[in-house]
Amino acid sequence: MAGSSLNNFRQLMRGLTGGKGFDRILSKMAVVTTSPGKIVCEMKVEEEHVNRAGNLHGGVTATLVDVVSTTALLSTERALPGVSVDMNITYMNAAKLGEDIIITAEVLKEGKSLAFTTVDVTNKVTGKLLAQGRHTKYLHT
Repeated sequence: MAGSSLNNFRQLMRGLTGGKGFDRILSKMAVVTTSPGKIVCEMKVEEEHVNRAGNLHGGVTATLVDVVSTTALLSTERALPGVSVDMNITYMNAAKLGEDIIITAEVLKEGKSLAFTTVDVTNKVTGKLLAQGRHTKYLHT
């Protein structure tokens, strides 16, 4: 999908999150901008995204890292989604119910068989870093 328009990536994201599978938890996430190897999305934290304390659930954050970093890989020239090898998330601050968050994923390196990505989840209003993820994917052809 390299060189594809913003609308194409919006359609792609709807396809990834619009089915009956687990990723539907992100169906209200919107693609804001794309460029080769980078994608920026935003989402309002709603009831289905929070834990008992009313904060963004860690599992939802992990799903954001997985889905948005994979989409960033699809924006590169090779446009391969790959399969997960390793993923880690550092949780630094909570996002509360009703807050808007920004999810920014970048491809750090895309080698012959491995790709390395990073994802920052930030509060849209304050800019505070909420979580940071790293995702390594095996690229098979």
